Amino acid sequence: MSTQSAPSGGNNFLRNLIREQIDSGEHQGEVVTRFPPEPNGYLHIGHAKSICLNFGLAEHFGGRCRLRFDDTNPEKENQEYIDSIQSDVTWLGFEWDGPVRYASDYFDDLYALAQQLIETGLAYVDEQSSEQARENRGDWNTPGTDSPFRDRPPAESLDLLARMKAGEFDEGSCSLRAKIDMRAGNMNLRDPVMYRIRKAAHHQTGDKWCIYPSYDFAHGQSDALEGVTHSICTLEFEDHRPLYEWFVANLTLPASPRQYEFGRLNLNYTVTSKRKLKLLVDEGHVDGWDDPRMPTLAGIRRRGYTPAAIRNFCDTIGVSRSDGVIDAGLLENAVRDDLNEHAPRAMCVLDPLKLVITNYPEDGVEWLAAPGHPNSDAFESRQLPFTRELWIEAEDFREEANKKYKRLVLGKRVRLRNAYVIEAEDVVRDEAGEIVAVHCRYDPDTLGDNPADGIKPKGVIHWVSATHGRTATVRLYDRLFADENPGRGDVGEMLAGLNPASLDVRENCPIEPGLASARPEDRFQFERIGYFVADRYDHGPNHPVFNRTVALRDTWGKSGD
Repeated sequence: MSTQSAPSGGNNFLRNLIREQIDSGEHQGEVVTRFPPEPNGYLHIGHAKSICLNFGLAEHFGGRCRLRFDDTNPEKENQEYIDSIQSDVTWLGFEWDGPVRYASDYFDDLYALAQQLIETGLAYVDEQSSEQARENRGDWNTPGTDSPFRDRPPAESLDLLARMKAGEFDEGSCSLRAKIDMRAGNMNLRDPVMYRIRKAAHHQTGDKWCIYPSYDFAHGQSDALEGVTHSICTLEFEDHRPLYEWFVANLTLPASPRQYEFGRLNLNYTVTSKRKLKLLVDEGHVDGWDDPRMPTLAGIRRRGYTPAAIRNFCDTIGVSRSDGVIDAGLLENAVRDDLNEHAPRAMCVLDPLKLVITNYPEDGVEWLAAPGHPNSDAFESRQLPFTRELWIEAEDFREEANKKYKRLVLGKRVRLRNAYVIEAEDVVRDEAGEIVAVHCRYDPDTLGDNPADGIKPKGVIHWVSATHGRTATVRLYDRLFADENPGRGDVGEMLAGLNPASLDVRENCPIEPGLASARPEDRFQFERIGYFVADRYDHGPNHPVFNRTVALRDTWGKSGD
């Protein structure tokens, strides 16, 4: 797979294909798609592409898209995942057609279809152990061997299937298999399992069933029962398409859906394996599925990414028939572009250094108007308290510096953002010799104007009132992995690629007072620092908490300014 550092131009071969089908008369009627996640984990950024594609195709052609949970494995599924998936789809701005559907809604229908295949001699109950069946299946270089139970009479298989359903047999003692071709070059056609015994309660059907259909059997037939016209899936299911088509061709179904595959979304510096993501959660490498460093949709939502940015990103990278690795910087730039336009501005100081304006009244306070956004009147202006003592960033002051340094230097001038021009005069040190305060003077005639003597300030720095500002916890998030391809190896290799600087928590960071009244999930550009969001769960007026969504510029060298 190649790494793409530039957009593909938004090409969408599936949209073009459906348009050609409609124009040629091959497809008549409504376009019906579905998004069919298995409820065994949280959705991640890769799923966002599938969501946007399935819902987007239906929307583009005036059709409908269903949300269906392919819930055939009750031991790994639960309601938490179902709830989170519904929340993610809604958050992205999509609305599914009708009620939420489940493959388990069709368990009775699927059982009847299985009986139909037995009656036509195309399925049988196999009593081989799983080890025997695996050995007899062969491999890519060796044809399989027929099961000794392959030619048992249909009536016998029907009776055994009914007894399986009644709970008479132990797990692993028998299974229902389709009778296709044990010598097929495609391993999926070597008499695949249709039903297994699993004596586990199901989150939707309770204890009604102790046999459960395989994903391959349930998936396509659920599509047909729902009238799906275009079953869209990723390329890993390409080898499953002949089996999908075999079931559709050999069963009496209300519709004949067709499967189409597209290249999945892979990002560098990112892991999307559900198994590996679950390990990160279970072992405490992250703080849950919605940790803002996680590639889950719940995580990137908490990080401050916007639905519009994700949808624009998915549209920009396009849809193709080949897999590739997309630079994570493209996604980060998508959210930068969106937040640059839609996030109001605010000021926060991450590493505070005291600034004392010696010629300003000790108890003076002046409320200065500052724009909510430099390029839009749609944002309300904000009021900033200007006082004798302020906080500035420690890195914004040096006693001496060369001409390239455009911040505060002793004997030099800078402008305070949305305020006055100041000139540094002296420093105060603690017992260890560290600078703890900078003394300066301000020019009261420079609010919106340059100094009368014509000597312009060297730069602009941000600030917060030391007496009227508030404080916040600020979490500086970065990429979870420092390794560009963390998912290529085993778990140990993945863990070795974790980025030790992926989270830097700063307590008691000065913020302008208005930020304390921000609502959870309100987003801001902290001027000169980056884009931030009020935490979805932890933020409140008495304890503001902000998460960094993304820095102002790409610091990983792949893309950006």
